[in-house]
Amino acid sequence: MKTIVIGIGNPILRDDGVGIQIVRGFREVSEGLDLTLEEASTGGMNLLDLILGFDRAILVDAVSLVDGEVGEVVVIRDVEKMRSAHSTNPHDTSFPEAIQVARKMGEERIPDEIVLVGVNIRPAYEFGEGLSREVELAIPVALEELNRLV
Repeated sequence: MKTIVIGIGNPILRDDGVGIQIVRGFREVSEGLDLTLEEASTGGMNLLDLILGFDRAILVDAVSLVDGEVGEVVVIRDVEKMRSAHSTNPHDTSFPEAIQVARKMGEERIPDEIVLVGVNIRPAYEFGEGLSREVELAIPVALEELNRLV
């Protein structure tokens, strides 16, 4: 089974970079596994392009769930509920919209399984490097989820 794991985010927007940080950590422990690991600072159609041709895609990203605690790790299997915490290019579509359009156009290379491992943040869009303490503490939990999924 061809699997891609993509860390998504912007590492200069503090907690928004958590997805990339998690995949960088996962790279160290996943050596020898038959996986493709990528980092992306984009969503929508560009993200769709990255996953085409794989059997399974695991996305790792910051999410903003109003009823969740900061640092809470969630696993979302419903593409329609996959909403990133960071803003995408206003001229692009959201990831769920991109999947929907691709399916309507008859795209057959969309992975059968798409899973999001999300870390809940409160997006502040402040520039800076490094994660808040709550989000940093979520990394080991997210890595455990990735190991379980792989």
